[in-house]
Amino acid sequence: MSTTKYIFVTGGVASSLGKGIIASSLAKLLQARGYSVTNQKLDPYLNVDPGTLNPYEHGECYVTDDGAETDLDLGHYERFTNIPTSQANNVTTGRIYRNVINKERKGDFLGKTVQIIPHITDEIKRNIKMLGSKHKYDVVITEIGGTVGDIESLPYIEAVRQLKWELGRDAIVVHLTLVPYLAASGELKTKPTQHSVKALLETGVQPEVLVLRTEHELPNDVRRKVALFCNVEPNAVIQSIDVKTIYEVPLKMREEKLDVIVCEKLGLDLKREPKLIEWTKFLNRLQNPKSEVKIGLVGKYVELHDAYKSIAESFLHAGSVNECKVNIQWIHSEKLTDKNYQEELKDLKGILVAPGFGHRGLEGKILATKYARENNVPFLGICLGMQVSVIEFARNVLKLEDADSLEMNPKSPYPVIDLMEEQKNVTEKGGTMRLGAYDCVLKDGSKALKAYGQKEISERHRHRYEFNNEFLEQFEAAGMKATGMNPDTGLVEVVELEGHKWFVGVQFHPEYKSTVIKPHPLFVEFVRVAMEEK
Repeated sequence: MSTTKYIFVTGGVASSLGKGIIASSLAKLLQARGYSVTNQKLDPYLNVDPGTLNPYEHGECYVTDDGAETDLDLGHYERFTNIPTSQANNVTTGRIYRNVINKERKGDFLGKTVQIIPHITDEIKRNIKMLGSKHKYDVVITEIGGTVGDIESLPYIEAVRQLKWELGRDAIVVHLTLVPYLAASGELKTKPTQHSVKALLETGVQPEVLVLRTEHELPNDVRRKVALFCNVEPNAVIQSIDVKTIYEVPLKMREEKLDVIVCEKLGLDLKREPKLIEWTKFLNRLQNPKSEVKIGLVGKYVELHDAYKSIAESFLHAGSVNECKVNIQWIHSEKLTDKNYQEELKDLKGILVAPGFGHRGLEGKILATKYARENNVPFLGICLGMQVSVIEFARNVLKLEDADSLEMNPKSPYPVIDLMEEQKNVTEKGGTMRLGAYDCVLKDGSKALKAYGQKEISERHRHRYEFNNEFLEQFEAAGMKATGMNPDTGLVEVVELEGHKWFVGVQFHPEYKSTVIKPHPLFVEFVRVAMEEK
């Protein structure tokens, strides 16, 4: 196919309606029809990327293979399509403005007055079209963050208006809104949707397809009414009813023929029917588990589950493989103390110590790790969780009093976790990280090798500090082995505990690579071992 087609997904009425899930589901259906598809997210905030955002602000920061710190929606895109994303798949207003201002400083605009239109909108359009032209996708699905009517998203909507005008039939808009149900009168109300579309029309954008979030089935007369007032065909009014799991949404959208409508609007051949056989098998196992297991997730942002979104989804994927429902016990690390940690953790069949930055909640994570080590409870430590396992082992087994990470205690006499040498003079937060995919070689006989089934792996990283190799001999002599190493730098990637049922700490983030079609082997093995606990 020579011409790339563009689909823009906008939202109205309320935020958090699930634009990312609709965009991912549509991508999955078009992919199943034989098209190469990618998803993109445009975020209207002024941060250059979400890397410096507190997880309470925006949920987890998702990292791609090329080291981009991105919005968590890119995690959905990858989990649904099983195709890696990159820096080009997430654009923020901050990055757009930075690019334009850098060009202005270099004199690229030849003395012109730099304005929102055309300079900002041109930069937005360049970032959208780059995915189609550079990577040669058949379809690019671009999700625009925020809600129609927000001041900060106006330049994006204007860029969409211009692109629709320029691209003609090669671009359409799918608008997601809410149809609330008033229990008092027993009615579904379409007025919010009408107003949302009206707001979009005021910017010069006519949506071709409407997707209506609803708690109740939409009668045909409601669909016809929406179609009449919003200038769309009745068959382009799509119902998105609430479901128990987001992984049902592609099947629901297939029932509603969202992909058929979109193909017709874009002039795409329908090719083959999207059978989604593997997807349906996954969903059947997910919804009909043969057993349950309780695993503790110990972190300091547990009030907001989205802060650990990829971990939670990885447990769903791994649970499906094992035909087991993973009940996550969300445990706030700040609330674990010497007095209560044994009582709090006693019913768990596995413990995962989550990633994070900073000192808050660290001692609680150390107690959880100590409990797992001493009681032979299956343990998975991710990033800071791996570093915590190293600190706990140093303090309680090696008896190195006040052993710590230099991130937490710059004056520690035993800095078992240290800053990489080349990072010590970097002061800008965004530039001090080991980000993106790095290779790792696993050692024979290790738990990690058994899980992966291959010696050479590549995993994504997001951290500043590393295991201090000056202490490696001491650790290995006492039973904590480095079973995964970076072949280029000799940095420790995986640690395991000898004589323990399953105790694995990883410096990388395995959760970023778990998808519906390819659940992550570490999570699959972790859940399998936890299921064996009596």
